[in-house]
Amino acid sequence: MRWNNLSEGPAASATPALFGTDVVTRTFDTPEFRGITFHEVRARSIVNRVPGASRMPFEWTINPYRGCTHACVYCFARKTHSYLDLDTGIGFDTQIVVKVNAPDLLRRELASRRWQGDHIAMGTNVDCYQRAEGRYRLMPGIIGALRDYANPFSILTKGTLILRDLELLRQAAAVTDVGISVSVGFVDPTMWRTIEPGTPAPERRLDVVRQLTAVGIPCGVLMAPVIPYLTDSPAQLRETVRAIAAAGANSVTPLALHLRPGAREWFMRWLATHHPRLVRNYEVMYATGAYAPKWYQRRITGQVHELAAEYGMGPARPGAHRAPREPVPAEPEPVPGPTQLTIL
Repeated sequence: MRWNNLSEGPAASATPALFGTDVVTRTFDTPEFRGITFHEVRARSIVNRVPGASRMPFEWTINPYRGCTHACVYCFARKTHSYLDLDTGIGFDTQIVVKVNAPDLLRRELASRRWQGDHIAMGTNVDCYQRAEGRYRLMPGIIGALRDYANPFSILTKGTLILRDLELLRQAAAVTDVGISVSVGFVDPTMWRTIEPGTPAPERRLDVVRQLTAVGIPCGVLMAPVIPYLTDSPAQLRETVRAIAAAGANSVTPLALHLRPGAREWFMRWLATHHPRLVRNYEVMYATGAYAPKWYQRRITGQVHELAAEYGMGPARPGAHRAPREPVPAEPEPVPGPTQLTIL
C-alpha cells in the first residue's frame, strides 16, 4: 500500500484543486485493489436532497462513495466525477472518493430537529456495496443508525457484500420499512464480462435475492439496463425474467438504457470497439437526448410486465413508510473534526 497526504509533496500538485488539504489518498497494491486509488475525505453532509428536476421517485439519498469499481460502461453517474475534476472514464472506475465519516455524520443528521424521518435511498448514484466497502465498512454504521432511529430506507445494489449485513437489515426491517432491490439487467455471461467487468456475475446477484428472501426480507429486481439491440430480444427478456422469478424476487421493474453526458461518450467508445455495426443505430435512437424513445420504453416495459405476470411476479410497488420513532439510546457519537472539502 502507498499513501500520502495531499497537502505535501509532488502528489499534491497533481491532485484536483477541489480536494482540501486534509484529504488522504491511498493506493493499494493488493490483488483486489490493484490500480485503485482511494481519496479519503470528511464530508460536511451525508443526507442529500435529490434535485427537483430529477426523475427519481425519492427525495433523499446517502452516497458514502463517489466513483465505482464496478466499472459498468453505461453508468449514468460518471458525469459526477467531472464535478471533482476527475476523469469520467477510467478515472471513475479507479479514483474512488470515500466519505470516511459517513456513519458518525448520519447519526448527527438523523438526530437533528430539522430531520423529519423521510425515506432515504442508497445505491442510486454509485453502489454502496462496491469492493471498497469490503475495506472501509461504512454500511454497517449507516444501517445501524437508520435502524436506531427507525428511519425508512432502501438499497439498490449489484454487490453480494450486502449479505454481510444481513442481520442488521433484519433488525432494521423489524422497526421500519426497508426496501432491497438487486440490479440484474440481463443474464448473458458474455455481455456481463464486457460491459459490467467489476461486478459479481448475474447468477451471484440472483443468489443474493434468494438468500434475502429465505430470511424473510422481500427483495425486488431492477432489470436495468435493458440494452437496445444487445439484450432486448424477446428470447433474452424471457430468459432474464425467468431467472429472476426462479430466484424468488417479489417484483421486477425494467429500465431501458439511458446515456447521459459522461456515460454516453464512454459507452459509445465501448460500442465502437465491441459492436461497431450498432453505432449508427444508437446515434439515431439517442439523437434527441439521454433516454430511449418513449415507444421503445413502453415496448420493453410491456413485454417484461407480461413475462413477470406469467411467472407470478409484478412490477415494484412502493409501500407506505412508517412514521419515525424515537431513537434507541446510544453512546454519544464523536464529533467529526474540521472539514476542508464538501463532498455530496
